[in-house]
Amino acid sequence: MASTISIQEDRGPAPSGPAGAAKPKKRDALLDNAKFLLIVLVVVGHAIEPSTESRISEAIYFWIYLFHMPAFVLISGYLSKSQDGSGRRIDKLLTTIAGPYLIFWGIYALQSLSSGRSLPDGPLEPLWLTWFLAALFVWRLSVPLWRRVRWPLAVAVALSLAGGLVATGDVLGMSRILSLLPFFVAGLLMEQRHFDFLKSGWVRVWSAGVVLITAAMSYLYLEQLSREWIYWRESLVDRDMDLLPVGLPGRVLFLLLAFALTAAVLSLTPRRTTWFTRYGALTMYAFLLHGLVVRVAQQLGWYDWSHAVLGDHGAFVLNGALAVALALVLMSAPVRRATGWIVEPRLEWLLRRNREEKPAPSLTGPRFP
Repeated sequence: MASTISIQEDRGPAPSGPAGAAKPKKRDALLDNAKFLLIVLVVVGHAIEPSTESRISEAIYFWIYLFHMPAFVLISGYLSKSQDGSGRRIDKLLTTIAGPYLIFWGIYALQSLSSGRSLPDGPLEPLWLTWFLAALFVWRLSVPLWRRVRWPLAVAVALSLAGGLVATGDVLGMSRILSLLPFFVAGLLMEQRHFDFLKSGWVRVWSAGVVLITAAMSYLYLEQLSREWIYWRESLVDRDMDLLPVGLPGRVLFLLLAFALTAAVLSLTPRRTTWFTRYGALTMYAFLLHGLVVRVAQQLGWYDWSHAVLGDHGAFVLNGALAVALALVLMSAPVRRATGWIVEPRLEWLLRRNREEKPAPSLTGPRFP
């Protein structure tokens, strides 16, 4: 099945032309380029995690996690502007977000059982990378609320910080939902003028400086810190951390670092159509499928073998290179044809049809961001 889906995109219906024919909305090359680069970093991050035995590999891993998911969340927010709480949009959330979440929760649960990994108590507790689908489902449901709040970003930041003060538990990955909420809301608030601002020359110089400085910080200081700062999966209370002088200031610091790096990445990402632009519409395949490959490879002893043969640095470089290749393979046409039925399941038959509603116009663009 030829598909053009990407991770969690929610575009509005295409406008009609003079003759009544639907015109597909032109895709933004900047966003597609950014999504491709970020999904590659997602795959690389998971693939190199078992190989982060040296200081340099740990620093690179830490640096990637400083921003790659916050940036993805911000782009998802920008592409969720059309979410209005209507029945058609809710249907789409159920079929393109909730459905794949439950399907892949089950797939990863089976793999976990086969490898002796522990399982969550039930499907309401996200399993590994499925947390993002659960979070996106909640964030998109909340879009109409953010349109009514007077200072949405300030409120989202306050909720993010407040989320660190309570035991959030594991249901729906609530800690990540609250912690990363400011990035989703920031994406909702972004307009074309903000992207135009990021392309100015002095901003790009600043962005290059941010990338270099944060990379150096990751090597000199940050890699020695707990990874929970960059995973955002536990509140400060869950981590038994004192709110002052470290807890809340640390949370603010990592929010600022993530925002700065997200802006830097968007500033430095090519805006023209490139050889990889088309992959920006296909990121859901790489996102949902790569974890299975990584976990099976780990289960079969690949990482032990690569470390024994190549050493820490060699295994790190090899697994990073293979991760880039894996991302491209998973977004290739043959893989999409073979797995489209499960990555992009047709679940409309599960929904109740309101006979008083007119059929929704066919969307020719991707179903996810």
